[in-house]
Amino acid sequence: MLNYVWLGLVIIGVLTAAGNDIYDAATNRYRNGDQFEVQYDSTSGNAGTVVYGTRYFDKFYDVNLESSNGSNVPDTMKFSASLNDNTMQIKLSDTTPSLWETIAKTAGDDKQITATVVKRMGTSLFILLPTTSLVKTKAVLDAVISYSSTAVEIALGLIGVMAFWLGIMKLAEESGLIKIIARMMRPIMTKIFPDIPPDHPAIGAMIMNVAANMLGLNNAATPLGLKAMEELDKLNPKKGTASNAMVVFLAINTAGLTLIPATAIAIRAALGSKDPTVILMTSFFGAGLATIAGIAAAKILQRLKAYRIEEPASEGSGGEEK
Repeated sequence: MLNYVWLGLVIIGVLTAAGNDIYDAATNRYRNGDQFEVQYDSTSGNAGTVVYGTRYFDKFYDVNLESSNGSNVPDTMKFSASLNDNTMQIKLSDTTPSLWETIAKTAGDDKQITATVVKRMGTSLFILLPTTSLVKTKAVLDAVISYSSTAVEIALGLIGVMAFWLGIMKLAEESGLIKIIARMMRPIMTKIFPDIPPDHPAIGAMIMNVAANMLGLNNAATPLGLKAMEELDKLNPKKGTASNAMVVFLAINTAGLTLIPATAIAIRAALGSKDPTVILMTSFFGAGLATIAGIAAAKILQRLKAYRIEEPASEGSGGEEK
């Protein structure tokens, strides 16, 4: 299901970007094919300085640099440039308008703009900037490709760290540490789930699931969680509707109480964190509060009439609320 959600988000992003690009093309936002006038002051050889007025730029592109960049926009903009025959290369700087930065990036160079000189009148040059189109669509697709590559790099970096932690957790499982934790948790679980008999298989499956989650054994916790839900459903008076115990158990799993967040530690290590294990206490504290809040919310809501489930009516009697 999550894959469909991500696919839907990507499609929405591409369609939204394409819609904006169509609007930009219809309004000719980047003035493709229109000549932009600059003053060129040659300093030595092919090197020189390009100068144009801020008001002229605003009028040409129908923008307002002062409102978008603040009140410190100078009246004239100056950039280093080089001129070779009919090709002009304008160096970008910190004062470059974002619109020109976009034109440069779309053309494949974020350090300079390569323009074509169409006409010369003394120091005045009329130039054509690179044709710019599909700006936002390209940005979205580039982001998808870039983050896909990043995901692969992170996944490969996780292999070593995850193998180490899974080995440690397997030792904990084989040594009986999980069973010890399970015995310690049994009194707590019977308090949280008073409707479940203490010797019912559901209690054992839930304890093993929570213990595995706390030690970061996600692969082992999943089948135990499914088994616990299966056992809880056997005690459910109304099939197809989650019982109180099932809701509380789901809240505990969703909160993700973990003593050793192996996956988060592995991701931090793969991304070059200097201290990937620094999150241990904060992670446990945050997950602990989330667990308490989830259990409390489930216990409070199950007392409200709107969230109660009705037991199936027995023969000769009406339905009774549970």
